[in-house]
Amino acid sequence: MTDNTIVFKSEDLQDCAKGLRFPLPALGEFTTGFVVRFHGKPYAYVNQCAHVPVELDWNEGDFFTVQKDYLICSTHGAHYRPDNGFCVMGPCKGRSLKPIAVIEQNHEIIINLASLKDSLK
Repeated sequence: MTDNTIVFKSEDLQDCAKGLRFPLPALGEFTTGFVVRFHGKPYAYVNQCAHVPVELDWNEGDFFTVQKDYLICSTHGAHYRPDNGFCVMGPCKGRSLKPIAVIEQNHEIIINLASLKDSLK
């Protein structure tokens, strides 16, 4: 792992289950990111609602709706598509979560934080 990379074991991320959180100190002392698996693929985002910058998960790692079809903001109820972060319902409808580049290879989930820094410039 480098300063720009976070690595998790693939087996630690189950489909439509709890997500994994990680720190994003470049965005602020208390800012986190998260990765979830949806339909077999990992997706990573900054853990902030597109409406106001509050964390999405209602318990640590709990990002999915009860039906496991959307990511949900615990504060405002905004619903986001897990595969692209687009808000389909709630106060920020039409906006999106900030994505973070993620790949899965050799039984590892690799999150590239450098891509996030580039996208925020």
